[in-house]
Amino acid sequence: MNDAHVDRAARTPNLLLILTDQQRADTVTPGGPCPTPHLQALAREGASFRRAYAPNPICSPTRASLFTGLRPHAHGMVDVTHAVPPERSELKSDLPFWTRTVRDAGYRTGYFGKWHVERSDRLERFGFDEYETELRLTGVQDHDAPLVPRIAVRHDGYREFLLAGVSDEPASGTPEAALVDRGIDFIRRAAAEPDRPWMAVVSTEAPHDPYVAPRELFDRIDLGRVELPVSYRDPLDAAPEVYARIRTAWRDLSEEEVRTAIACYRALCAGLDDQVGRLLAALRDSGQEEETLVVFASDHGDYLGAHGLFLKGAPAYEEAYRVPWIVRGPGVASGTVIDEPVGLTDLGPTVLRLLLDRDHPSHGRDLTPRLRGDRLDDPEATAFAEFHGQRFGYTQRIVWHGRFKYVFNGFARDELYDLETDPHEFANLADDPDHAPVLRDLAQRMWRHAHETGDDTLTGAQYGMFRFAPVGPEAGAPERRP
Repeated sequence: MNDAHVDRAARTPNLLLILTDQQRADTVTPGGPCPTPHLQALAREGASFRRAYAPNPICSPTRASLFTGLRPHAHGMVDVTHAVPPERSELKSDLPFWTRTVRDAGYRTGYFGKWHVERSDRLERFGFDEYETELRLTGVQDHDAPLVPRIAVRHDGYREFLLAGVSDEPASGTPEAALVDRGIDFIRRAAAEPDRPWMAVVSTEAPHDPYVAPRELFDRIDLGRVELPVSYRDPLDAAPEVYARIRTAWRDLSEEEVRTAIACYRALCAGLDDQVGRLLAALRDSGQEEETLVVFASDHGDYLGAHGLFLKGAPAYEEAYRVPWIVRGPGVASGTVIDEPVGLTDLGPTVLRLLLDRDHPSHGRDLTPRLRGDRLDDPEATAFAEFHGQRFGYTQRIVWHGRFKYVFNGFARDELYDLETDPHEFANLADDPDHAPVLRDLAQRMWRHAHETGDDTLTGAQYGMFRFAPVGPEAGAPERRP
């Protein structure tokens, strides 16, 4: 190893990225519904983004966006990798994976757990020296063992769908514990090479459905204090009609079953917090805590009974899009809270700046000024998301700006919510003439972003059949110079 490499390693921090699947932002909120003391302490010691949004409400598109900084329409992974033929969702070649940049800078790199970014499972192509992806490590989970209680839904002509349950499996025997064991082993081995920085990603399946929780974790949740979501009985009168159709999947669940399913989900989040605590302890015990940047995030959320829904998908509510994002370590001011809307496409540019002081070519923003506490929230900050509808083809683009959220629906009426006065999104203001200027402004922002990111399928939709947005794509087109 040459002297230049040693000097560079000595002044660059390590990176521990902990990525969960389908975890809502409110699970790490102080005083919130989940017992997550390690994650709440991590936020106090570092910085937390209170309005972090997934660029897409399902796994593969968001994960590909997180590691490239590109919108799904730009990287090509617009559906989950295993659910459609390759031509329907294929990661484009020669994309700017920031993890590859980190590896090429001399970092030792490892990835353990759920990948779900593309189909090859050859992570050396994306910057990882060693890896064990979830299917290779633990296989597909089998829930044939007795679950008491067991919550499932049945519909004529469909297979039974398991939503939640409680098992007698010990928490130490879960796939999450096994993944963290691999992560801890990597951290300890990396400590033996103090002259070389490292990057480790630990990516869990939990708390993704089915919410099957070990009984010892479930018993931490006081079922008697689990309340139905405020919006549980939302009539959805002003929402796109398909939202109500989707909700029919859960109509036969009793209120007790809904509360129990919520408790199972929260129990899984509590178990994840235990595993985060183990990783953080490994950093301390190996003497690497102060020199390691720790990032915690999730790929998307879960409705978890909000508006009578579970899981995630076409309904564009906050519960599915708003995710936890916490950062602690070198270059991060402790106790920092960022309230402006940001997106997970910002994660790569931000991490690369903190690690290597480099730019990352992407659709995201470098948010290090916020993390260092030397810049206030930007009042013009805007977050964006897009949904390509999976197999049923619902086209959506979503814009968060200030207190408002706009949802462009290519299949139904649009949505506009004032998240300050209506945080549970009961009142769709899209047809309210008093809010027409806000609607137009957010639609223009949508079109501007579409032009800037090459969302050509959307901006090119100017045929007579497609002219039903509040304002058309030319309203956001870049000025043409003579």
